[in-house]
This record gives sequence, C-alpha cells and structure tokens, in this order.
Amino acid sequence: MTELRRDMVRDSWVLIVNGKALKPSDFPINKSTVSLLGEEICPFCEGNEALTTGELDAFRPNASLPNQPGWLVRVITNKYAMFAMKTEDLEYRSSGIYSRCNGLGQHEVVIETPQHGIQLHELEADQIVLLLKMLQKRFKALAEDARIKYIQIYKNRGLFAGASQDHSHSQILAYPMVPDRNKGLPKYFHEHGRCLMCEMIEEESRQDRIIYESDYFIILSPYAARFSYEAWIIPKKHQKYFADIDDLEIKDLQAVLKGYLGSMLECLASPSYNIMINSAPVNLSKQDGYHWYIEIIPRLIISNAVEIASGYFINPVDPESAAKILRDGLLIQF
Repeated sequence: MTELRRDMVRDSWVLIVNGKALKPSDFPINKSTVSLLGEEICPFCEGNEALTTGELDAFRPNASLPNQPGWLVRVITNKYAMFAMKTEDLEYRSSGIYSRCNGLGQHEVVIETPQHGIQLHELEADQIVLLLKMLQKRFKALAEDARIKYIQIYKNRGLFAGASQDHSHSQILAYPMVPDRNKGLPKYFHEHGRCLMCEMIEEESRQDRIIYESDYFIILSPYAARFSYEAWIIPKKHQKYFADIDDLEIKDLQAVLKGYLGSMLECLASPSYNIMINSAPVNLSKQDGYHWYIEIIPRLIISNAVEIASGYFINPVDPESAAKILRDGLLIQF
C-alpha cells in the first residue's frame, strides 16, 4: 500500500510504496534498453487488453466493447498505482515526531495509440487531437471528486526519463493535496495583482528566448531553465486549466506539440524526455494567479550531488543559446 510520508527536513511529502520492494535487478537502469520484436508481449498493444487493469475510458469509433480491440485512445488504472480511491477520506497519522497519510488519489495510464513502436510526434494529427481531448476528459472527471486537489498530467519517454514501457503513453496523477512547486504563481499575483505567466509572455517578446509562436501558443526557453534545452509551451490567453481550451486551441496545440517534439528530437539526437502539463488546483476556493503551461524537458544529463543536496539545478546551456539552437532546428521541421 502507498502512503505519503512527511519529510520534516525539507518540509515536503514523499510517496512511499510499502510491501513492494524492488530488487536491484528489477530497476529499469539494470535492464537492457533494447526490446527485440517478439521477445516480450506488450500489454498496451491492441489485442492485449486482458493483460492490463480494467478500462476506465476509451475512444472507440465503432462502439466496440470495453477491454476489447477497436479503440483509438485507451485509459486504464496504473497497475502499480501510487494512489487509490478506495478510502473515503485523507487520513493523517503520527508516529513519534513523524507524520504520514494514506495514499488517497488516482493514478491512470493513457495509452496514446494501439500501435507499438510509434512515438507521440509520429502520430497523425487527428490521433494527437484525440489524445488531448481524452486528457481533458479525464481531468474533468477526476476534478469532480471533491477529495482531489491537484491533477498532474505527464509523460515519460525513454529510459532516462523514467519510462518503464516502450509503447507510447502518458499518465495522470490526482493528488489529495497541492504540490508547492508552482507556488510562485499565486505569490506573484498576491504581491502584484497580475498573472506572472502573462507578464512573462510580454517580457519575452523583448528578449531572445522565444523558440516558436503560433496563433494560440508560445514556446520559449525559460529565463531560469533548470535543464539544458528545457522549453515551455504557454497559452497566450490567460487560462487556469488545460482542460478548458476549445477545439481551435486543441488543433493548434497538437500542431505545436507534433512539430516541436519532432524537431527537438532531431536537434538533440533523440534524447529521453519528460512532458508535464501544469494547471491550477481543483476543488479549492482560492486559485488566483494560476496560468496553465506545458514543460518539455530533454534528459541529457543526470542530476549530481550538489543539485540533490541544495535543490539548485546547474544548467550548462544558457537559455538564450538553447533557444537559438532549437529555433534554428524548427526552420527545417515546421
């Protein structure tokens, strides 16, 4: 069973999986990164639905039955879910000076395509639109539960980004509390009465860190990028939730994602990467200052001791140079 334990030194929470200790040989880093065709059965491939947990949702154009072939995008509960909705409420417990709480929440896998061996940027435009609409749909469904306070959509691609399956997929984590990593947004609004992201978009128009701009979105290399060649996709219109963008914005976003991911992978020799969609908290009264955005982080180097110890990242590539290299690569790809 998963529980959240309070890290008193860092004033944060850590997810601990009890009773499922992985052996050293079980970790992906100790396994071969190459999977030969026919060597393994992929549970995410069409026809292998019985190998996964039960289906939560799917886009099925021909009204095929759940947990059967015939789907285009499919959502299941993560087999190794970090959270579960089995308990009624979030329960805090103490043990001496320590505190913990039960793993209330939801952990889902969104299988992006029935096809194995095809990556997100290689999908047809219509398929990416379906994926984005499913992510919106699941966000709204999870937000209906008042116990959920934050919904994180993310994608791990490649060994060094934490992916455990080659088949292209995203994940959704619904938390019972709000992580504080985006606390600068409400803080700025409280102090200045303005949206920080909107201010950043205006400021970046006078700088040299913009990588690409579409009708509805801007891609930029953030001023204080933590990772080399990190990029953010930010909606020009002030919006708190990714789930609220309309069909025109979804169509534009799929083109931006497809084009940028393809060129970034070509430019950086196909690295592992993470994608994170950050939105405002849900089921809370005060949400001022939030503006949703997407982070795309190539995993080119591994964090070192001083970064782990201090929490201060060291980026060997300045954002201005990164933006120019990525921008020049886009001229070929778009």
